[in-house]
Amino acid sequence: MNLSRIVITGIGLTAPNGNSLAEFRRNLLTGVAGVEPFEVRYMGNLIAGVCHYDPLKYQKKKEVRVGTRAGSISIYCAREALADSGVNFDALPKDRIGIYIGCTEHGNVETENEIYGISKFNYDTKYWSHYHNPRTVANNPAGETSLNLGITGPAYTIGAACAAGNLGLIHATQMLRLGEVDFAICGGVSESIHTFGIFAGFKSQNALATHADPKKASRPFDRDRNGIVISEGGALYTLERLETALARGAKIYGEIAGYHVNSDASDYVLPNPTRQAECVRSAIARAGLTPREIHLVNTHATATPLGDIQECEALGSVFTDCPDTSVNNTKSFIGHAMGAAGALELAGNLPSFDDLTVHPTINVDNLDPKCALPGLVLNQPKKVARLDTLLNNSFGMLGINSALIVKRFVA
Repeated sequence: MNLSRIVITGIGLTAPNGNSLAEFRRNLLTGVAGVEPFEVRYMGNLIAGVCHYDPLKYQKKKEVRVGTRAGSISIYCAREALADSGVNFDALPKDRIGIYIGCTEHGNVETENEIYGISKFNYDTKYWSHYHNPRTVANNPAGETSLNLGITGPAYTIGAACAAGNLGLIHATQMLRLGEVDFAICGGVSESIHTFGIFAGFKSQNALATHADPKKASRPFDRDRNGIVISEGGALYTLERLETALARGAKIYGEIAGYHVNSDASDYVLPNPTRQAECVRSAIARAGLTPREIHLVNTHATATPLGDIQECEALGSVFTDCPDTSVNNTKSFIGHAMGAAGALELAGNLPSFDDLTVHPTINVDNLDPKCALPGLVLNQPKKVARLDTLLNNSFGMLGINSALIVKRFVA
């Protein structure tokens, strides 16, 4: 099959430690984490990854008030990605642009806030906002983005738990190859820290991270890791067919080389290393590569005691005798941004194609022997002689697995 080559031409993001790719990357290389104290309704002072972007850069105050945090993050990231891409947006046919945004869940924040609001009025529903329905529909982040930009092509979200960021890029790649659209805005967003339910849920599972120093709380692979740091954020990309990007002289961050998505079908929460390994192997095969030809693996590891071990077991079974493969983790800096995780973590590593530097996994004071993967980069950046391929792992609840491979662009 002759498939169109799909390339990344723009990146817009907000992360707990940066509001642009340049700032995000700089902080990943200098060890700057973005986790801080955060007040959670009913639960008090916890910790979270909080974004500090300017929502009024691309929205009016009323639009921010009427809309959602996820929608606002999406608009910010989409606008930043378009600006970064250098495309003449006004000249693009708006019905040929697709918006595909991965999201863990949507509507919990708004529903919790509405219930809390009417509780002050003896649960009188006349105080329930008439904006509730458009705020809580699952397609909201993409829909708010289409409204803000005037895009009339397909705009919808993809629910894939914590694999959703990868799925946004994968789906956009498929739609471009099918000819459904000519230009895509895609990736993942999350507003999860604004719902107390997710904090309470992870706490009930004994999976919510605690630490005296918030910036050291997210510690994948460390023997003393004790759970997830919940974060918000977003990363959206512009994707195009190669011929379109070349025709307008666009800069190209990388080329989508391969991907795979599968399901464990074995447990609600507990990951299945056999299925994860199958997902990674299939993505590599689809890219026409071998494990030895993957130069960087960005792990999903969330710092749960068992989850990290399961992923390392899966990766260890795939990457045997791969001396040129480095391994790292981005959540150690920003926590777990849920539906935005895969997209943000990919963005943080794409500059490695240019600077030949692998950002480290930080906060590893005592490496868990069961997580001691060959090539694991710990605490300090690592210069490498060659970095042409990047594999991004993202897994999620109910057993969804995704692996996305991006390679250095070569004409």
